[in-house]
Amino acid sequence: MADYNTMTAQTGARSAAVDAGLRAHMNKVYATMSIGMVITAAAAWAFAGLATTTDPSQATVQLQNGTLLTSFGQAIYISPLRWVIMFAPLAILFFGFGAVMRKATAATAQIFFYGFAALIGLSLSSIFIRYTGFSITQTFLVTAIAFAGLSLWGYTTKKDISGWGSFLIMGVIGLLVAMIINIFLQSPALMFAISGIGVLIFAALTAYDTQNIKNTYLAHAHYGDQEWLDKSAISGALNLYLDFLNMFQFLLMFMGQQE
Repeated sequence: MADYNTMTAQTGARSAAVDAGLRAHMNKVYATMSIGMVITAAAAWAFAGLATTTDPSQATVQLQNGTLLTSFGQAIYISPLRWVIMFAPLAILFFGFGAVMRKATAATAQIFFYGFAALIGLSLSSIFIRYTGFSITQTFLVTAIAFAGLSLWGYTTKKDISGWGSFLIMGVIGLLVAMIINIFLQSPALMFAISGIGVLIFAALTAYDTQNIKNTYLAHAHYGDQEWLDKSAISGALNLYLDFLNMFQFLLMFMGQQE
């Protein structure tokens, strides 16, 4: 009986340690993601401020909605440089993060993530000249509420949703192809369909990625490799950051009021 009680106590202690470690890991994931979102929002607002002006003497271009652009705004929103700004985050995401996660330390990977978040802010800054501040704030709050609910469900559900992964990735690839095609077609109907499908895909990815982050930690925590776990937290934060950001952008296409 004593041996049984000892074994039960040891098992309970190990479970408690795993639970505490998982909570700390998830807190790090959400904290890193949140800092990335703050950096993106601040960078987008700052770049939009540099790109626009209310002084006609400082403007080089006036948009159809009356917005006055500075020379910097003309460069990043109208000149061919806008294509580089648009596709640079994708290039870094596909070709840069993998190498950083393999070779760099966790601290370096975290700095790289924050730099990426600032670059996203530059590419996202045009929303401040396309949509009203109220609609941007409203859409952000709706996205935050939806994200919190979906992530909580992904964390707590007993249902194994790992099988969603391949279908969702295929959906993301299909979305990217459709969005690139629509850059040239400029079809409102296709953009509406892309927006609706995009919201659904990234809503599902939020739950999927949350469960995957949790399961990855539980599968590797016993190895005690803290550096690997720290990198895993940054990778998880990146995935959730992208889920939130894309859900926000697709919802903004529905809910956003044009300037």
